[in-house]
Amino acid sequence: MALKIEKRMEPSRTANILVPIISILLALVAGAVLLFLAGVDPMATYAAMLDGALGSSYAISETLVRATPLMLTGLAVSIAFRMLFWNIGAEGQLAMGAFGATGVAILLPNIVPDAPGWLFFILMMTAAFAAGALWGLIPAALKAFLKVNEIITTLMLNYIAILWIQYLYFGPWKDPQGFGFPGTAPFPEAAWLPRIKDVINLPAAFNTGRVHFGLAIAIVAAIFIWVVLDRTRWGYEIKVIGENPRAARYAGISIVRNILLVMILSGGLAGLAGYSQVAAISHRLQQGIVVGDGYTAIIVAWLARLNPFGVLVVAVLMAALFVGGDQIQISMGLPASVSLVLQGAMLFFVLGGGFFTQYRLRWTSSQPVVSSQ
Repeated sequence: MALKIEKRMEPSRTANILVPIISILLALVAGAVLLFLAGVDPMATYAAMLDGALGSSYAISETLVRATPLMLTGLAVSIAFRMLFWNIGAEGQLAMGAFGATGVAILLPNIVPDAPGWLFFILMMTAAFAAGALWGLIPAALKAFLKVNEIITTLMLNYIAILWIQYLYFGPWKDPQGFGFPGTAPFPEAAWLPRIKDVINLPAAFNTGRVHFGLAIAIVAAIFIWVVLDRTRWGYEIKVIGENPRAARYAGISIVRNILLVMILSGGLAGLAGYSQVAAISHRLQQGIVVGDGYTAIIVAWLARLNPFGVLVVAVLMAALFVGGDQIQISMGLPASVSLVLQGAMLFFVLGGGFFTQYRLRWTSSQPVVSSQ
């Protein structure tokens, strides 16, 4: 008997469902082993993380707040990955989105005194999307016209964007009344992205805390991407390019045009994540806006298998790991980086498990087949 690896003629629907679940369970087991070797009770640690992330309405609200930028950046990279364009630049595109939104919040009051909230909302969102889209368009153009590797260009542009916003809030946009604190002046209240509880009157049992309408933007974006990918010709072209670029060229599909359009959308969505952070959470551009969400988005996208609704769910899971990690740092004295270890383990097992959705193992006879004459 010999073990043989065979490529599946069609992806297994059962494997597509079971592999991610089993992969996450194996990641938790691997994390438990590491915690045990570190002298910590794994079950108590996981229980504390679960309680800190989902144990109360306040904890759930904080998890949703943390998940919002992960949803938008996860959607951003997932649509690029669908076309095999490896956008590693969501971090920089988020930073540029924060820059665009902040520029409107700072400059608009000088142009239109007492500008209404709806005008801030439209212009800040537009500026954030445009800034992120422009930052995504640079590596797209380099790839489309000059065949420059997008992994390198998107990664390098992250550092440029981050240093650019640091220059602004340490320099020309620094709040003169900020007592040396690195950040811009607070946005006018009309520029704030409202929290859900300030607009919708919910029962007292539903403590939405700091949950804001950036969550609604992420949900609408997921629906939009699903419609694009599954209900439009453009989505069909994206899928064909991702599955077989040579066949796409033979069918007359423009690779260049699709690279540019997809990265405009991808960068713009990441830019909206930056908008949600400055307009709804910090209400200014300051240190701490860019905290690695653009990189975590890569894990989110792959765990979700590039499914837009899956991205929303996995983003909440990743956010729960972050919030739960903060909880065990407080209650158990463990480093919050435990959550990062679990994230890495999940990605490792999910990517490894992805092998079994495309291939299967079969035992075959090692005896040679003798034909009878």
